[in-house]
Amino acid sequence: MNVPLPQATALPFLQNEALGITLRILSTLAFALMGVCVKALGDTVPLGQVVFFRSAIALLPLAAYLWWRGDWPGGLRTSRPFGHIGRCLMGAAAMFTSFATIRLLPLAEATMLSYLAPVMLAVLAWVLLKERLTARRIAGVALGLAGAAAFCLPAFAGGLPDTGGLGVFLGIVTAMLTAGALIQVRRLTLLGEGAGAIAFWFAIVSALCGLATLPWGWTWPGTAGTMLLISTGFAGGLAHILMTLSFRHADASALAPFEYLSVLWAVALGFVFFAEVPGLAFLLAGPLVLLGAIVARSPRAR
Repeated sequence: MNVPLPQATALPFLQNEALGITLRILSTLAFALMGVCVKALGDTVPLGQVVFFRSAIALLPLAAYLWWRGDWPGGLRTSRPFGHIGRCLMGAAAMFTSFATIRLLPLAEATMLSYLAPVMLAVLAWVLLKERLTARRIAGVALGLAGAAAFCLPAFAGGLPDTGGLGVFLGIVTAMLTAGALIQVRRLTLLGEGAGAIAFWFAIVSALCGLATLPWGWTWPGTAGTMLLISTGFAGGLAHILMTLSFRHADASALAPFEYLSVLWAVALGFVFFAEVPGLAFLLAGPLVLLGAIVARSPRAR
């Protein structure tokens, strides 16, 4: 769901692959730290409240970046408002289920399940966009599905608590919603919509979806909880900008392998902050899911 922001020609950058890779690594770390903040909040704050702060706070660095790039406010215009609504609602739903997954599963497992999205994207692109399903993509889908099955086996065998089984289910749902949102992003891009508009309106709609849960009861989490909420939004917004800047300095093919550092960050941060140690399901399913995600990605994306 992370779409690089537009790159205006008014501020050209010299290509510097080492700097681009560094920025991409920092962006994966920022995304992982966002997950730490969500998990640290636990059940003390309603999911809708977390989604609101994640989206609303992220608007600040996003708007500042677009202004710096010269795309504020002109880059926010859209001629496809209904297309944006569909993409935003799927993305917002994915944010809800993603944060629920982080609450229910160890951070590493929750992060790994998100890599089922490229696998499902390959299938949806074949069905909805009539993209060719090559032998490479079929292999990627098969590997990803095998990994998903490996994640599910402990739940089916009663090896996970009820919350663990629900977490795996919500993680798979998150990957499906993310793939659907990315399909709509592709459609909007092909129709000429700018990445700035796509990112900005997604944040707006997600914040409104989170705000809509206010009547069901929000809480005052205290100073520490409030700082975690703010940090969630700031880390997410900063991660998006760092990712975008990385593409200014290096080719996508050079940056693609470093995307998967998110899993290593999740393992390390989960151990440091929550004393989480990856279980057997992670060790079995992880390589299958990651390999499936790598293989299923289109050559252009790699």
